[in-house]
Amino acid sequence: MQLAVDHSTKTIATKLVITGSKSETNRLLLLQALYPQLTIENASNSDDSIAMTKALESNDELKDIHHAGTAMRFLTAYFATKKDSSIILTGSKRMQERPIGLLVDAMNSLGASITYDQKQGYPPLHINGKQLDGGEVSLPANISSQYISALLLIAPKLTKGLVIHLEGEITSLPYIKMSLALLERIGISTTFDGTSIRVPYQADIVPQQQIVESDWSSASYWFSSLALCQEGELTLSSYRKDSLQGDRVLLDIYQKLGVESYFGTEGLQLKKVKGFVLPSRLELDLVEAPDIAQTIAVSCYGLGVECILTGLHTLKIKETDRLLALEKELGKLGATITVTHDSLHLSPVQNFQKGQTIDTYHDHRMAMAFAPLGLKIPLEVNDADVVTKSYPSFWEDMQHAGFQIVEK
Repeated sequence: MQLAVDHSTKTIATKLVITGSKSETNRLLLLQALYPQLTIENASNSDDSIAMTKALESNDELKDIHHAGTAMRFLTAYFATKKDSSIILTGSKRMQERPIGLLVDAMNSLGASITYDQKQGYPPLHINGKQLDGGEVSLPANISSQYISALLLIAPKLTKGLVIHLEGEITSLPYIKMSLALLERIGISTTFDGTSIRVPYQADIVPQQQIVESDWSSASYWFSSLALCQEGELTLSSYRKDSLQGDRVLLDIYQKLGVESYFGTEGLQLKKVKGFVLPSRLELDLVEAPDIAQTIAVSCYGLGVECILTGLHTLKIKETDRLLALEKELGKLGATITVTHDSLHLSPVQNFQKGQTIDTYHDHRMAMAFAPLGLKIPLEVNDADVVTKSYPSFWEDMQHAGFQIVEK
């Protein structure tokens, strides 16, 4: 589906309810599979969470999670601990190009039985589930946090618990802390001294309900829209001041780009600051929040602010190589941008090339990050329905905010 995106008034004023966090939902879904006493409210309706649910509930031997990277990592660990099960875990063509060897090696070192059906180190995986004792395992700390979270989430069902030793600088620490906080929230004690994490065995939890907070990554596109509009106010629900999500740093980042925010009685309130003087340069280390890099880069281009982003090495192995995709698509629009394996430098140039079509590379965040630029120039977005991966109502919400969305 190709959509044309524009905004005639350049003014935004609306209230939106954002879907539950995909990151929280998928962690809770796995914990619910381990502890059926747990019920979940406000779960994400994203493709990833639907794929995770289907894989957990289905009795089929073949589990196809399509593009859902979180599900691939979490389910690898989960099915390895499901006694007497035998499954094939696979995904899309791109998923079969995303490495998973470090997690498989860690699980196998704990006694799991996981082999590769095709290419060594990559899905599809053949997993024979068994009861695992647990013990200790070491991992490089700069790998995807999803590998570490996958181990943490199954840890309390290992009969000897689990100790994870992290070697080197930790990537995406907030996502590891999210997993630990959710374990604590359902009643499982954990300890983390900065290099080692300990999770004890726990047979059961007390019956309970957990409410999923709305997704901060999804909120990023609205922070961007407020930064790029001429005038605007927006209310988003449901968000918490004490959020577990690393992308909460949006509050501080976009304050530097003229977006005021506070928690009111109706939700998170965003407001465009009139007469705000933009900085000449925005320099950020996003090692703890890499998922908002695309949004920030597009915002800065639209505002004419020089942008230097570092800590982005995990973007190379996402739904696409997000750094190269940004370089190509922003370049189409007239940006001067250079990328390395873990950084991005955008020059403060506004040279908007109209009539451009943005390719999304099967990446939901490419579609949503570029859409707010419709406040500056009309553009088109290819494969626009890819947003269902994390934010199915995105284009409807854009229309509520005054964007003109037309299918081509």
